[in-house]
Amino acid sequence: MAYDRIKNDFLWLKDAGVVLPVYNVTEPKSPLIISEKRNLFKLFLSDVGLLTSQYPNITKLKILQKDSSINNGALFENVAAQELFAKGNKVYYYNNKKTGEIDFILELDGQVLPLEIKSGKDYKRHSALSNVLSNAYYGIEEAFVFGNMNLEVEGKKVYYPIYMLMFLEETKVDRMSYRLDLSDL
Repeated sequence: MAYDRIKNDFLWLKDAGVVLPVYNVTEPKSPLIISEKRNLFKLFLSDVGLLTSQYPNITKLKILQKDSSINNGALFENVAAQELFAKGNKVYYYNNKKTGEIDFILELDGQVLPLEIKSGKDYKRHSALSNVLSNAYYGIEEAFVFGNMNLEVEGKKVYYPIYMLMFLEETKVDRMSYRLDLSDL
């Protein structure tokens, strides 16, 4: 099905506040908006409760019982998208056949910041993140991994508990002033 035929449906859901679109970027380099691809996106529900309400009852029960056999990846990513949007971040993702997929990418305080969201015990497995960090062309100084873990720093990767996502926000600038220098005229 051609995207053009259903584009208005996605826009309606976004404008109604039901979904959160996360657009793809062709490269994780600042400014991200230049490489945004509007026809490639991941769609998240604006409320994680809407997502879990679509799960079968047995799955909901297993989530409440903290059953470790449940794959919470989609749930964690939806929570992350919801939190990032609530903080007013412009959120993207990156996917490249050679590099792999990075869950979220945003610009924070003028720097490109890749984010990986992990729900399982294999939270240190993220080849796409390693590939992007090792590429000097992108100039990425650090990346964050959020999940069920304690705070830990390993090279350019910083591991945070998932709840710390709420503290991720742009530094506030109280007042910006510009001075026009016409002395060379």
